[in-house]
Amino acid sequence: MKKIILTGFLIIAVYSLNLFAQQNIQLGKGARDLSASGALYDYSDPNAINIKVMVWGYVKFPGQYIIPANSNVVSLLSLAGGPTQDAELDALKLFRINSDSSQSIINIDYQDLLGDNSSLSNPVLIPKLKPGDVLLIPGSPKWYFKDYFGILLSVVSALASIAAVLVYVKK
Repeated sequence: MKKIILTGFLIIAVYSLNLFAQQNIQLGKGARDLSASGALYDYSDPNAINIKVMVWGYVKFPGQYIIPANSNVVSLLSLAGGPTQDAELDALKLFRINSDSSQSIINIDYQDLLGDNSSLSNPVLIPKLKPGDVLLIPGSPKWYFKDYFGILLSVVSALASIAAVLVYVKK
C-alpha cells in the first residue's frame, strides 16, 4: 500500500512540474505555430524586378522574402508581420554584401524612420534594400508576473510533494 501511495505522490509531482514548465522558445519565435517559422514568403511583383532578402530575429514571421526591388526596410518589416513585443527597435542591423565582396553593417534606429525628419540638418534616409540583404531585429525575452508565478508554483508543488512523501514514509 505504501508503494502505491508513494508512486501516486511521485506521479503528481512530475505532472505538476510538467504542467507549469516553461516552453522553450527560440530566437524570433513567438507563441504562434512554431513549425511555420523560417519559411519563404513570396511578395514578388510579376511586372517588376524582384530580390531575395531575409529577416531574422524578433519579428512575427522570420524568414526569406522575395519582394520588389524598390522596397525599403520599413516595408520589409511590415511584410514580416512587424516586431514582437520583445524586439529592441533602437538596434536594428542591416547586413549587406557590397559589389566588391566586402561586407557592411548598417545600424538603424526604427524610431528615427517613423518620424518626420525632413527639417533636420542631416535627415535620416530609409535604407533601400539590395539583393541578399539580411535584416536582424535583436531583442531579449521579457519576463512577466505570470512567468515568475509559474516557476514559483512549480517549485512549491514539487517541495510539497516531496515533503508529503517524506512525512508518509517516516510513519
